[in-house]
Amino acid sequence: MMSGKRRTTVLASVLAVVIAVVIAVLWGAEPGGSGRVVQAPPSPARSPQPSGISPFTGLPGRAGPVLAVKIDNVGAARPQTGIGSADIVYVEQVEAGLTRLLAVFSSHLPPVAGPVRSARESDLELLRQFGRPALAYSGAQSRLQPLLSAAPLYPVTTGSAPSAYHRGTGRGAPHNLYLRPAPGLASAPSATHARAIGFRFGPAPDGGKRVDARTVRFPAARYTFTWSASQHRWLVSMDGDRARTTDAGRLDAATVVIQRVTVHPSRFHDRGGNVSPYSETVGSGDAVVLRDGRAFDARWSRPSEAAGTSFTTGDGAALNFAPGPVWVVLAAR
Repeated sequence: MMSGKRRTTVLASVLAVVIAVVIAVLWGAEPGGSGRVVQAPPSPARSPQPSGISPFTGLPGRAGPVLAVKIDNVGAARPQTGIGSADIVYVEQVEAGLTRLLAVFSSHLPPVAGPVRSARESDLELLRQFGRPALAYSGAQSRLQPLLSAAPLYPVTTGSAPSAYHRGTGRGAPHNLYLRPAPGLASAPSATHARAIGFRFGPAPDGGKRVDARTVRFPAARYTFTWSASQHRWLVSMDGDRARTTDAGRLDAATVVIQRVTVHPSRFHDRGGNVSPYSETVGSGDAVVLRDGRAFDARWSRPSEAAGTSFTTGDGAALNFAPGPVWVVLAAR
């Protein structure tokens, strides 16, 4: 039979081993080995954005709540107001071959933005990568309303935030509805703050083709982006006219992305019977990235609705954007 003294010694030895193993596990060292640290598997979370830098523009600025605004873009709606303050502007095809803009604000909020128009089904898929943003729009057809209500976003409408809207003078309806973004966002206090959505900012890749201008055509609309070396910006023209705003002058972008997507008829149509096109932004395809007076062939990839959209060069390396506002033109393949 083991003596009490020896039993105590054995128990103490066992306890010491147990403690050593626990400490080794907690600190990531291999017990009884060389002390090599065992690395944890990489986190699948999005890459953190440096503090004080906007993940949408790569410039110093707040990563504030995300507010997307549907902006009218027919001739009667121009010049628009406020979109010169947008971090990102998406160009989307709508009925009859025309286009509408989706302006995304986070770093800066203009006093007024508009004219505001109605939402489309494509907006719901596009906005999923922003988390649960606020979406300002003037309405939508009745069959689309259930999808809007079920979507992970905060609607900012004349019904949910009446004090944030007003009718401008000098234009007739529906081209005269304007949003005050600050009180509009106040109606959506839990809107997701800006986070990484796949954009990378930094030095330009090697190669590219020098271009002075690039035009993108839709069935009933045309956009031209002209490089200004003095301003180091792409100047925007719409349908042959210089695109200006009432509050910030000429529209421009540091980076323009011509993203080729599948555009097909949706199940919705406008009052005139024109079918609403649906632009698919989940998947992959070709793109052209304009920055620094050069055009770079690229590939885009977005594996799911909740994922961001990445842009890569032909060899698979991340394609950096130039710091500043980004325009993304969703053009048909």
